[in-house]
Amino acid sequence: MIFAVDIGNTNVVIGIFEDGKIRSNFRVQSSTMRTTDEYASIIMRLMEAEKIQTTDISGVIIASVVPRLIYTFNKFSTKYLDIEPLVIAPGIKTGISIKMENPKEVGADRIVNAVAAKHMVGYPAIVVDFGTATTFDVINKDGDYIGGVICPGTKLAAQILHSNTAKLPEVEIEKVDTVIGKNTIHSIQSGIYYGYLSMLDGILARIIAEEFEGQDVPVLSTGGLGSVFTEDSAYIERYEANLTLEGLKLIYEKNQL
Repeated sequence: MIFAVDIGNTNVVIGIFEDGKIRSNFRVQSSTMRTTDEYASIIMRLMEAEKIQTTDISGVIIASVVPRLIYTFNKFSTKYLDIEPLVIAPGIKTGISIKMENPKEVGADRIVNAVAAKHMVGYPAIVVDFGTATTFDVINKDGDYIGGVICPGTKLAAQILHSNTAKLPEVEIEKVDTVIGKNTIHSIQSGIYYGYLSMLDGILARIIAEEFEGQDVPVLSTGGLGSVFTEDSAYIERYEANLTLEGLKLIYEKNQL
């Protein structure tokens, strides 16, 4: 079994692959205050509930946008799984060329998503990842990663609106039936949902016009809130909940050859 770890700013998502398919996946909170042993206590219980033993794991791969947690999970892998993990970093074979001014700046999760999208739908392609930040990543007609867009995430926007105003509550992000709100909560939900939907399709329209001269390009979404916005987007083809984990599996396999 392959143990894939996607460390984000908000959550750590773990996927365990068996025979090329996800058998189990877990989501735990990202925290630089937790020790390796504390994470191990949580993860081992989750694995036990799925009847997965540490000896079942044959390989580990880690992608992280939180540098301090790379050490934590690297140590977890060596101490509790007795495996030296593969960490997404410069020098790892990904199968995709990074055409950026400074390739080392590109977040590991963005590279992994591009690898997965290229495998799933070919190229060109665009990935929208709804995380703490909402990111747009572009693969050109030659199959190269050429960059993208980074925006504040929807949950982050909702939290900032609440924390920087005296009377506006923090709300759940969900689709509402009408744009015009009939109460404060409805109005905030409308502003966040339809505001981000308009931003989403507006940026995608500009990317497609700028790079692909208006031609049809497959667009995939992923991340916690991806499923919420995908249905109403004029451009997103489908939602892939495990896109990043699938990309990690592909990169792991490529580096075993």
